[in-house]
Amino acid sequence: MNVLVLIREVFIDTSECFLDTQIAVQPSALIGWAGRPVLMDKAHQHDDLEINFVAEGGTMLYLFGGEPVEIGPGSVAAFWAAVPHQLVANSATRAHWVHVPFATFLGWNLPSALVGRLLSGTPLIAPPAAVMDADSANFTQWAADLSSARPERRRIMLLEVEARVRRLALDAPGGPVRPYSGGDPALRHVVAMVRHIAEHFREPLTVADVAAAANLHPNYAMAHFRKVAHATIGDYLAGCRLAEGRRLLITTDLPIADVAAESGFSSVSRFYSAFKTGCGVPPAAYRRQHR
Repeated sequence: MNVLVLIREVFIDTSECFLDTQIAVQPSALIGWAGRPVLMDKAHQHDDLEINFVAEGGTMLYLFGGEPVEIGPGSVAAFWAAVPHQLVANSATRAHWVHVPFATFLGWNLPSALVGRLLSGTPLIAPPAAVMDADSANFTQWAADLSSARPERRRIMLLEVEARVRRLALDAPGGPVRPYSGGDPALRHVVAMVRHIAEHFREPLTVADVAAAANLHPNYAMAHFRKVAHATIGDYLAGCRLAEGRRLLITTDLPIADVAAESGFSSVSRFYSAFKTGCGVPPAAYRRQHR
């Protein structure tokens, strides 16, 4: 995804954007920014490790890979951004984002259990007891390091980000994500549908199947889904299948045809078309880049 498009989609004040200008033209770049979060028009995906920090105000609520994920005041969260995610509710007034290229993330040689957790679509979120007073100063310092022309400052920044992710993995609870209990009926219906898609995207799914998970008529379900997710049920389903295809290409030696089938695509040609559109390269090239 184009970096400027990404910034406009998520970020209110692009004047506060900071990025590594040497690699920002690549599809997955070392990039970050800070400002007031705004709701996303639709779920999106990008190949990197995304780190969020809520610096001021209340909570950011994402729909992430089939689950509602709340990032509260002072909390840090890290997740593999190839999983479809969308900010659907927000009371935070200032947040920081850092995106680490996927190849850099893999090069950290993190514990295999941690890498597996992230690639399976489970975010790392610091609980309130693990909030660090230094996070606000650190994220601000990383902004300055990324805007610096000195490579050594960027190298130090990456070392510190890696250390923060490792510490986050120690602090983040290992159990399931806390279920959404908010009062918005439309959002609760969409959460039920997104969760059903996440659990069954490898199978043939119809709009009626997804609507039934929320006890809604298909037409009513589609209207709810568009209202909250700003996308069709079919588009969201395709995004989940594409994320699974990426994961299997990186973590297994399955032939491309088997990856397509295991990801829920009805044919190899549909998988190739969706993958080239979504990732910019064919599946085999993607596997070579990240293996």
